[in-house]
Amino acid sequence: MEGKDLLSVSDLGSLDIDLLISDAVDMKARGWLSLLSGKTLALMFEKPSLRTRVSFEVAMRQLGGQTIYLSSAEVGLGERESVSDVARVLSGYVDAIAARTFSHQTLEILASYSNVPVINALSDLEHPCQALADLFTIYEKKGELRGLTLAFVGDGNNVAHSLLLAASLTGMNFRIASPTDYRVQERVLHLAQGYAFDSGAEIFYTEEPRLAVSGADVVYTDVWTSMGQEAEADRRRQTFASYQVNSELLSLAKGDAILMHPLPAHRGEEVAEGILDSPQSVVFDQAENRMHLQKALLAVMLGGLEIPLAGYR
Repeated sequence: MEGKDLLSVSDLGSLDIDLLISDAVDMKARGWLSLLSGKTLALMFEKPSLRTRVSFEVAMRQLGGQTIYLSSAEVGLGERESVSDVARVLSGYVDAIAARTFSHQTLEILASYSNVPVINALSDLEHPCQALADLFTIYEKKGELRGLTLAFVGDGNNVAHSLLLAASLTGMNFRIASPTDYRVQERVLHLAQGYAFDSGAEIFYTEEPRLAVSGADVVYTDVWTSMGQEAEADRRRQTFASYQVNSELLSLAKGDAILMHPLPAHRGEEVAEGILDSPQSVVFDQAENRMHLQKALLAVMLGGLEIPLAGYR
C-alpha cells in the first residue's frame, strides 16, 4: 500500500484490513515510535473537524513526523486555485495529503494530479478512516469480526457506505434500516454484495429499525443531518423520527451488544438522551481508536512499515 491512495474502503482487500487492525493493536500498546521521522502530512480541510484533525495530527507526531493544516479559507479548492494545481504544488512540499472535502470528486481529482498518497479524511461518498477505526474497536471489544452482525440505523450516508464495504470485506453481517429515500447508493450496495459473496457476509436492508437491530452484536447510528445538509434538517427530523436509537430499541440486540456512533452526536435526535453514556456505549473508545488506526495506516502508506498488503502486491 506504500505510495497508494486511500479514497475508498474498496481500495483495500480483506487481508489489508486485517493487517491494519493488527498493526493498530500493536501501535496502541507501544505508544510513541519514530517510524516516520522527517515525513510531513498535509491536512487540507473544507469542513471543520475535531476528531479527524486531532487524531491525524497526534498520530503523525507520535510516529515522529509532522503535519501542516490548511483550511478552506487558506486554499480555496476549486475557487482560489484549481484542485489540480493545488495537488501538484503540495506534491512538491509534503509526503502525503489527508483531505476532508464536500465532494468525493474533488478527492479523485486531487489524487489523479498528486504525486504523493492522498487519504480520504471524509467526503460526501465515504469516510474510510472512520469505518476502519470502527472495525478496530469492534475487534477490541468482541475479539473477532467474521460472523458478527452490525446493525446501522439511520441515513445511508458516507459512514454507512464505508461500513457496508468494510463489513462485507471482512465477513461481518450488515443490516441497515433507512427510509426508502435515504438508502445507501446502489453502486455501493452492488460492490458490497460482491465482497459479501466472497466473504460469506449477509447484507439486509429494511425500513424497520426493530428488524435490523434484533439479535445484533453491534448497533450503530449517525446524525440524520450531515454538514452541508442543514437546509434539510427539519424535513429529515420528521422523516427519521422513528429511527431514534433508544433503550427500547437497543434492548432488542444481544445482551452484550455494543452501541457505536462516529460523533458528533445530536443527543435527543438520532440517539435518546443519556444513551451514549450507558455501559453499552463505546463511542469514546471509537474516537480514540481513530488515532491508533490512522497511525497504522500512515506508517504503511508512508513506508514506515513493510507489510505486503493484499491489494498492492
